[in-house]
Amino acid sequence: MAVRRIEKAQRIGEILDDLYPTQPIPLDHVDPYTLLVAVALSAQTTDKKVNEVTPALFALAHTPAKMAALGEGRILEIIREIGLAPTKARNLWNAANQILDAGGEVIPDWDFLESLAGVGHKTASVVMAQAFGVPAFPVDTHIHRLAGRWGLSNDTTVEKTERDLKAVFAKETWNRRHLQIIYFGREHCPALRHDLTTCMICSWAATKKRQHSGR
Repeated sequence: MAVRRIEKAQRIGEILDDLYPTQPIPLDHVDPYTLLVAVALSAQTTDKKVNEVTPALFALAHTPAKMAALGEGRILEIIREIGLAPTKARNLWNAANQILDAGGEVIPDWDFLESLAGVGHKTASVVMAQAFGVPAFPVDTHIHRLAGRWGLSNDTTVEKTERDLKAVFAKETWNRRHLQIIYFGREHCPALRHDLTTCMICSWAATKKRQHSGR
């Protein structure tokens, strides 16, 4: 099974590289801190909505010091259209103060990033991969779903999916692969009303049972 998964991953990787030779980061940002903020805001919210809100936020607070000075209430006013806005506003303000207490910079350190308010492993992984070039495999809903569809993971938990994907994709491809899978899921492989039998990947990677069920 392990060999079959690796062979499948190699073929999937070739398709993804052909479709997405470049992988722009879908969240607008200018540095590690603004990326951290954007990713934290994106939980249970579309990237499009985040990109609509962050210009006004970053115009006033594009650094931890300015975010802390802005205050939780003002942050909430600006991001109110974002899902879970009250919690996210509180987390952004607390995280900004934590960063200031630690020296004022976002640094490529797993323990540091995951200690910040509102920053889980997935958010930390995106920042490590896309801001600092550290190999990581952030798993969002698209990746979790497609890894199960394609038989690269047993689709039980995000943590298990991350381990399984790291095992079958070469480490030097992780940072681009997670973005490629996200784009593929959005553009070619939706969760609902998708004919797996005609999909350029699902048609051969998914089990017959999944192809029949369309899941």
